[in-house]
Amino acid sequence: MQLTEIRWHGRGGQGVKTAATLVAEVAMETGMYTQGFPEYGPERSGAPVRGFTRISDVEIRMHCAIENPDIIIVLDPSLLETGNVCDGAKPNSVILVNTDMTPEEVRKKIKISEGKIYTLDAQTIALKEIGRPIPNIPLIGALSKITGKPAVEAIKKGIKKKFGHKFSEKVVEGNLRAIERSYNEVKSEK
Repeated sequence: MQLTEIRWHGRGGQGVKTAATLVAEVAMETGMYTQGFPEYGPERSGAPVRGFTRISDVEIRMHCAIENPDIIIVLDPSLLETGNVCDGAKPNSVILVNTDMTPEEVRKKIKISEGKIYTLDAQTIALKEIGRPIPNIPLIGALSKITGKPAVEAIKKGIKKKFGHKFSEKVVEGNLRAIERSYNEVKSEK
């Protein structure tokens, strides 16, 4: 069984819930079993929030928060200082951070020696392509590049399906450009 567990860390208003559920919906469209849900609590604009995504090739029977993620995605880099986003990380966990820092700089900041770190200036991409500083969609593009789950073309199809009836064509196209840029611009450790 191949189960991938993703834990998202951000602040209210950054799209943690949208990212966690969109990745699950897109993976489900490709035939996988999925779960995507936020951690409910005092969600208000700016408050720390978490989201969870599970993707598997077999039915998922657990219904709990993800304590030992395969992938950790940090939408707000200030959380690197205020909370331990790496709690429960496995030795081979992937950590993707929205920041203009290099992966090596992030590793020094969070003081971990294991796993693989990736960075992406997702907020700048979102501002330029979508017109709003919401980093979730660019980070989904980077996730696709890093893991192949879900494939970038499936994500683009999912964006069109989910956002096509909610937003203008201009906004949808901006999101698609953000996916493409982030797929190409994510940085890994040397």
